Amino acid sequence: MKDQSLAQFLSISAGAIGFSLVCCGAFAQSPLEEMTPVTDSMVQNPPAEDWLSWRRTLNHWGYSPLTHVDRRNVNELQLVWTRALGAGTQEGTPLVHDGVMFFPNPSDFTQAFDATNGDILWEHRREQPEDAAEYFPVPNINRNLAMLGNYLFDNGTDNYAYAIDARTGELAWETRIMDYRRGAQHTSGPIIADGKVVSGRGCEPEGGPEACVITAFDPMTGEELWRTRTIPAPGEPGDETWGDIPYEERLHVGTWMLPSYDPELRQVYIGTSVTSPAPKFMLSGNDEQYLYHNSTLALDVDTGEIVWYFQHLVDHWDLDHPFERLLVDIAVAPDPDSVEWINPRVRSGEERRVITGIPGKTGLVYTIDRENGQFLWARTTVEQNVIEDINLESGAAIINQDSLFTAAGQTRLICPTALGGKNFHAGTYSPQTQAMYYPLHNTCAEMTSTSDTPSPDELYALRMRSQIAPGTDNVGTIQAISAVTGETLWKYEQRAGTTSLMSTAGGLLFGGDVSGRFRAYDIRNGDILWEVNLGSHVSGFPATYSVNGRQYVAVSTGPSLNTFGVASLAPEIRSGTANNLFVFALPE
Repeated sequence: MKDQSLAQFLSISAGAIGFSLVCCGAFAQSPLEEMTPVTDSMVQNPPAEDWLSWRRTLNHWGYSPLTHVDRRNVNELQLVWTRALGAGTQEGTPLVHDGVMFFPNPSDFTQAFDATNGDILWEHRREQPEDAAEYFPVPNINRNLAMLGNYLFDNGTDNYAYAIDARTGELAWETRIMDYRRGAQHTSGPIIADGKVVSGRGCEPEGGPEACVITAFDPMTGEELWRTRTIPAPGEPGDETWGDIPYEERLHVGTWMLPSYDPELRQVYIGTSVTSPAPKFMLSGNDEQYLYHNSTLALDVDTGEIVWYFQHLVDHWDLDHPFERLLVDIAVAPDPDSVEWINPRVRSGEERRVITGIPGKTGLVYTIDRENGQFLWARTTVEQNVIEDINLESGAAIINQDSLFTAAGQTRLICPTALGGKNFHAGTYSPQTQAMYYPLHNTCAEMTSTSDTPSPDELYALRMRSQIAPGTDNVGTIQAISAVTGETLWKYEQRAGTTSLMSTAGGLLFGGDVSGRFRAYDIRNGDILWEVNLGSHVSGFPATYSVNGRQYVAVSTGPSLNTFGVASLAPEIRSGTANNLFVFALPE
């Protein structure tokens, strides 16, 4: 978008718009009245008191500079308000600006709350296609919202990008991306990158390769600005990596989690999923790459053009790599005693702009140069047996041949399982410690290939029976890993599976689990400083914010496919699945 257009958009958003309060009474002052428009610079560098994006910042750190709640007083946290959420698969993230919380419920149901007390300010329910479940396995997931000006942005089950006026809850615009019956599914909302509304999506086989796209829209009008496919067409770079598979039969390279963005390099970074089917002997054989599945893609924010890619592995087992990419500027000094694979060209201590973290279900940490995609180092965390080695210069994964399928009916013990290792539950990075913190799972599975030929009736052509990885009785683990050296700083393990994390400048790490516990850990050593039993799977992404100098900590519970799967590995741990939002603060 041109600067003039964005300025006009912000001016219009700041104008007087009428609205009505849902519950707060005729004489109550709504925080909506004081809410200021969000600028692109605010999205890139949010005010300390706000949580303006999925992971607060576009580098996906999941880190807050707030310090009012710290190691000394966190044990005094108490519940200050709670709300029941809409029914459905619940993996939501609060978005908080100027004392207003916006929450994405399942099934395109958005609520605005007074962030101090939970009073409902407005609700927006988007009409759902009655037959959505016939086309999507989980049609109601809604992980996040984005905000610019006075508009909130999301992606609908009906395959529309849309904007809501943040002060009224009224629809501002909607733009059809494609026919929802043609296989593109949205489980995540967008980010704001250079004043553009950018998002990926999952893509079911019925949609063919044209459903597997990343898109950008004008936030003022909803006009589509660009669209990039994750599956190359004939004649395009990467076409040859699919062997003799016709273009229309190249399926299911999705981007179902959110991209990160570097405003200086003007590049969007997003991860991709496995193909359908997963076993590659069913396609053109086990020796092809099938770009751009299980890759990190760097896109030009102005055009959507793929600037570079890095493929993490050729995936035969539904070990997707779509998760958050942490953007960090840091010294690169991998410790050979902690890191299995180090590029010999790395000069220890050299400052680099890197992408780091755990991008996929294998649980491997990757650090790559985000300017050019150069592989720098990688290491394992949880048990894995699919990657035997990594080419130290290119970063190409060398697959364990014993893990491959070559015909239907074969069974292999695969670690981790499709539950992950790592899954959608987000890790966090703290600039205070220069370390990353990840919720991981110790899982394996007996996997069986179920067919010799691709079929729309078998998404992955796999059957699996998950189990806890050998050598432990614990499903969940949190691992603290230095982003500089790759060294494990501390490890916490427990029977229940762990879920998303958040770090703060108060020296704290917040996170939940499938038993319903929500905890504050000492970020230095993993000691538990505070915990509460919320009674249901802690499935949402935590956030923290401040209003009038008081810091709040928010998290949500409810069912998700992954938490159900992980919970089944420790069946004696019984927890509910109620959809609720909980907000905590210190006593006034």
